[in-house]
Amino acid sequence: MAIQNLLDSLPVHSVLLTDGSHELDRAALAERVRQAGAALEARARPRAPVGILADNSPEWLVVDLATQMLGLTLVPLPLFFTPEQWMHVIAQSGMGALYCADPAQGAALGFDGLVDGGGPLALCETSREPARAALDGVQKLTFTSGTTSAPKGVCLITEQQWEVAGALRAGVAPLQLERHLCVLPFAVLLENIAGPYTALLSGATTICPPLAEVGMRGASAFDPQACLDAIARYEAHSVTLVPQMLQALVAASRPGDPRLRSLRFVAVGGGKMPPQLLAAARALGLPVFEGYGLSECASVVALNLPGAERDGSVGRPLAHRQVAIAADGEILVQDCAARYLGLEAVSREEGWLATGDLGHLDEEGFLFIDGRKKDILITGFGRNVSPEWPEAVLTGTGAVAQAIVVGEAQPWLGALLVPAGPGVDAAALQAAVERANASLPDYARIQRWRAVPPFLPANGLLTPNGRLKREAIRTQYANEIASLFTQPESNP
Repeated sequence: MAIQNLLDSLPVHSVLLTDGSHELDRAALAERVRQAGAALEARARPRAPVGILADNSPEWLVVDLATQMLGLTLVPLPLFFTPEQWMHVIAQSGMGALYCADPAQGAALGFDGLVDGGGPLALCETSREPARAALDGVQKLTFTSGTTSAPKGVCLITEQQWEVAGALRAGVAPLQLERHLCVLPFAVLLENIAGPYTALLSGATTICPPLAEVGMRGASAFDPQACLDAIARYEAHSVTLVPQMLQALVAASRPGDPRLRSLRFVAVGGGKMPPQLLAAARALGLPVFEGYGLSECASVVALNLPGAERDGSVGRPLAHRQVAIAADGEILVQDCAARYLGLEAVSREEGWLATGDLGHLDEEGFLFIDGRKKDILITGFGRNVSPEWPEAVLTGTGAVAQAIVVGEAQPWLGALLVPAGPGVDAAALQAAVERANASLPDYARIQRWRAVPPFLPANGLLTPNGRLKREAIRTQYANEIASLFTQPESNP
């Protein structure tokens, strides 16, 4: 995708980007991209990767387009990462400069040289020599929420991202979507591509106010009333949500809620959606369409669309992707050309990406997700968490002998805890949880827990080599686990 060609093709007088206060039409957007490009070229190391740590705004997208125009690598830093995770991303990417809202924030992360402070975001660079990462041809280095404390970076080229956006534009074209409201962070690839990229290709308006205005608070807090009010205020035609956000909107709405009238397309991805939630959303008149994607494939792979939908499925693969099912049930995606930073390529077999997800295709080509090959939790907010990560932090407190973390498709994580000894009471366990949470990002913290007897080989809950038998534990303690997410009382 040649960005100058894209800009030249956009409607002349239409509002393309707005935060609700400031609007950019084609001429204003092109000028801002030119100015950002000039600032990037004025750096001491003009070819080094550039990061961005900022709230949603038109300027975020200006920076994105400017890096594409110059052939630079952009490294989005999610606001919900911990400072330790930010530093990991900075070190791994060889980042030489950083866009941020406050130069002091950049200085705290080692970017103490101000290159450009005249725009909504300050461009700061580091005085140290950054590590040289193998990023030739990589336009975006996207780090997921991290199944461990050290998230991996997925390397994407420009064409991959716009290819997905083009397929999405074709799929939703019959709906004539003219206003897309961004409610997920731009650092999350799903919003970045399914939102503004697709809207730009369609000549539609991308509405990107600060995340607080649309109800987002950090990684896992969401105010549905604020979101509903924003949808009504901007008369949004489309939004992209994760399941937990949809659940909150459904709970906060009522049949005939006038705030929902403008919506024509609500895409939901990032985690498995319960059938009951889909039915409840449809009963309210919400035009909900479930999809499936991976960062390794530049986001969306399959999506239900008007006239081509099947409840329980994540839709048919989009036109740019082929999907197959391996002999063991694993979903394979063709031609993703994906690789992780520092690694040659993502696991693949003869051109097929092994996703790690289990599923099946029905006779009409609709894809159904059946589970995952590995024990990775996806919270209701779409955050990936390896349970072994917070479990290790919990057992590292000294008060917890064993822990199993649960929370698939839930708004928070819970845990079953085995006390380290008879002297460890409920207060000591709560203190241990609080100590563990202090070192974890909010999406990986334990909100509720229950104390349980030890997991042992003798009771069938532990392997002889000391590994948790997770499915057996979840089955035996199904009621206790359910109470972690249904009962409002505090921990014992």
